[in-house]
Amino acid sequence: MSKKRREIPVFDHPIIETHCHLDYLKDRPLADTLDQSRQVNIERIITIAVAPDNLAKVRELTRASDIIYGTQGIHPHDAEQYTDAVEADIRNHTGDERIVAVGEIGLDYFYDNADRDVQRAVFRRQLQIACDADLPVVIHSRDADEDTITILKEFENSLSRRGVIHSFTSGPGLATYALDQGWCLGFNGITTFNKAENVRDIVRMTPIDQILLETDAPFLTPVPYRGRENAPFFLPFVAENIASVKNLSLEQVLSQTYLNSLRTFFPTP
Repeated sequence: MSKKRREIPVFDHPIIETHCHLDYLKDRPLADTLDQSRQVNIERIITIAVAPDNLAKVRELTRASDIIYGTQGIHPHDAEQYTDAVEADIRNHTGDERIVAVGEIGLDYFYDNADRDVQRAVFRRQLQIACDADLPVVIHSRDADEDTITILKEFENSLSRRGVIHSFTSGPGLATYALDQGWCLGFNGITTFNKAENVRDIVRMTPIDQILLETDAPFLTPVPYRGRENAPFFLPFVAENIASVKNLSLEQVLSQTYLNSLRTFFPTP
């Protein structure tokens, strides 16, 4: 008989899920995902756009529930699908009430699903959208630390809101640059994986006031639920792990990451 997995812990403090892909979840209806998320005190969920064919879907999801917010942007995997028409679509909705960032944008030299020159050009074009719209950015960077730094340096003076380098698995060089420049780093279930000590090292060096909690659901399900589809309601396991790695109280992690999320995506006027 298999060992029973831990129940998902429920904390008194609300949590903001800063990065998931609700339109990619398949294991249960959206209503069930939202109900289970509310049960573990997930207060808001940001669902992330990645491709031309899901920009509108993300916008639709933000209208499906008062706890769902979204982004608009094209992932580096789909950079070769980026056109003037796609850019116009993104720009036309950066002012939507429930669109809180430009993303997921950036560079991915691990899979190289798009030509690197195209990736860099599309990354720059979308950073400019964020500058023009005064929105934060959700960045994907994999095996592209040097070029990510080079391009971000070009926008240091014009990108006022910064944002997050999500699912951070890069090296200390990119981490140091981003933290010095006021970016947040997003951490998820990877921090619970046995072979992810390099990521935990980055967690240790990251000030708690620059950490965001995310799941990247349906991907990267945290221990003890690896092997199942990820979902926002598994976020409490990420919070527990961050507290353990940083040797902080759970209350410190929950309260500060909540404030970090508000500061990044939901600033008060």
